[in-house]
Amino acid sequence: MMEAYDRFELLINDQVVKTPVAIASMAGIVDAAYVLERAAHVGVAFIGGYSIDGPTLEASRRMAEDGRKEFLYADPIEALGHEIDALKESSVVAGINLRGSTPAAYAGVASAFEDRVVYEIDAHCRQSPMLNAGCGEYLLHHPDALVEIIRALKAEDVTVSVKVRAGVAANDADLARTVWKAGADILHVDLMDYGHNKLRQIRNASPLTLIANNSINTFDRAMDAFSHGADLVSLARKSDPWTLAGLDAAITRAADEGGWYNAPKQLCRGGDIRALAFCCMPVKACPLIPTLERIGLSRKEYLKLKQEAVKGTALENGKTTCFGSLAWCCKISSPCMFRNMTLENVGLSAREYMRCKHRLSEKIMHRIFDEKETADESS
Repeated sequence: MMEAYDRFELLINDQVVKTPVAIASMAGIVDAAYVLERAAHVGVAFIGGYSIDGPTLEASRRMAEDGRKEFLYADPIEALGHEIDALKESSVVAGINLRGSTPAAYAGVASAFEDRVVYEIDAHCRQSPMLNAGCGEYLLHHPDALVEIIRALKAEDVTVSVKVRAGVAANDADLARTVWKAGADILHVDLMDYGHNKLRQIRNASPLTLIANNSINTFDRAMDAFSHGADLVSLARKSDPWTLAGLDAAITRAADEGGWYNAPKQLCRGGDIRALAFCCMPVKACPLIPTLERIGLSRKEYLKLKQEAVKGTALENGKTTCFGSLAWCCKISSPCMFRNMTLENVGLSAREYMRCKHRLSEKIMHRIFDEKETADESS
């Protein structure tokens, strides 16, 4: 598992994620047995959705009568306990997708199982019985209720994911910030037909671990999601063993070769704000300038941030590059003889260069979302 951590550097619920490929919940279908059949090529799996109190169980029964698949049981805690026990010997990080009508219902489940699993709030279901029970997409139209649930779960000191459908909330970027501020750890987004533009918008709004979902079942689609902000991709209907194995193998190979498996596109080519790690000094009219204005960083602050972030690292080198340091150099996929000459002179491989850029990106994101937010709140 340490090899997997070195490759992807992904931790969820204090567990190493062996591959950034996940299984998304499908009510009545994805349970422990479903996951175990596919465990060799999955890093995270969300079983469920599981209704966990009287109103949502009644909604599940009504939906089942209408022909939908649902998990039905007399005792939610007992049923979930069996599923969680079945997954405990697996190397897959386990999550349970939950549908409850009150914050107390979620807190009750978290109190029973503590940190054994990730708790995913289903703000995704759009069936009328579930909406009438106060869950699913109801929560996207009533974000205050969603915040209460997140806080109730975090009070139990557990890892929280929120599963949403893009384009339902009034503003997805605002929703991402709200979920992050409430204390959630993961945002699991069904992109519907919005594609990478929506994904980039969400990534630029929060530092949450971001899982992209919906028809991401090929290597090209996965890499497109990664390059616009996703940390993981999840599959539902196409989560068959053959597809999962192919994705896992291709993504692993790309990570080993490239050094940063979900490196963003450069900002001038539509990348998200992690791509500031590849930007040069703000000396010309380009997408960097409006991006800095949008995130509230002055040009001076940006210069100081990158200069301090690379001190004592391999990126501090590069006197013969355009701006005198590898800090300002572009992505390895962009041809540049000055950058490449410097890499050769300092003995830094292309893979290690990208890993260094990843570290720089993390420092930039920390400055934008942690230090800056703390400063804004205290002012």
